[in-house]
Amino acid sequence: MSPDNPFSLHGKTALVAGASRGIGQAIAEALARAGARTILAARSTQALQSIVESLRAEGCDAAALPLDISSKSSRHEAAQAAGPVDILLNVAGTNLRKRAADYTPEEYERILNTNLTGVFELTQLIGKGMIERARGGKIVMIGSLTSLIGLPYVPVYTITKAALAGLTRSLAAEWGQHAIQVNCIAPGFILTDLNREMWKPPHMTAWLQSVQPNPRIGTPQDIAPLAVFLSGPGSDYITGQLIVVDGGLSATCMWPFQP
Repeated sequence: MSPDNPFSLHGKTALVAGASRGIGQAIAEALARAGARTILAARSTQALQSIVESLRAEGCDAAALPLDISSKSSRHEAAQAAGPVDILLNVAGTNLRKRAADYTPEEYERILNTNLTGVFELTQLIGKGMIERARGGKIVMIGSLTSLIGLPYVPVYTITKAALAGLTRSLAAEWGQHAIQVNCIAPGFILTDLNREMWKPPHMTAWLQSVQPNPRIGTPQDIAPLAVFLSGPGSDYITGQLIVVDGGLSATCMWPFQP
């Protein structure tokens, strides 16, 4: 296929799970501006409505949808209310940073239920509709650096994000025959409300500048363009991939030597 505009999403409906802030919000806004009818889903409906109103003021087609991805009933209600979906972005997730020995069973279950069980079941529901309509589709997972490397103090989060990378490959293999492409974006260190406090100490940004080729911390807007591309016709021959957006951190090793 040789689309005139590989980034155009006109005529498509996109559902963004976890769209009320951060990476999810940036992706939802970018999808809407690329022409998709965009359904923004999250628990915070008040925040969603504010984003939707702003997008509509720009002339975009956007709607808000309540979704608590950790709730089975909410997942089913949202999938039904969304109607036919051509593009699914799984951004919703949570994290808790602490030593592995200190996690409680309740904390473990909460993170897995949100980041993995909820994402799988929502994908299952939306993917079933894509298969039944026989018009193809796009599914984009949001993984993490922990989808491919180990970081301390996030072991349960790592379980879920590594699993999403594997799920991406398996679904790509199974659903390729239905013209459904499934890919996973692995953001590096992206400044969001979930980690803003962690990055406040000066030694954190100093460390990043010393180990990352692109020395700045990332923003949600660094992730959104790739999400748009993976949601559009230009990516029809790309599936099962884990694509890292991390300023080069995971692919390089910086050192202080100067010739």
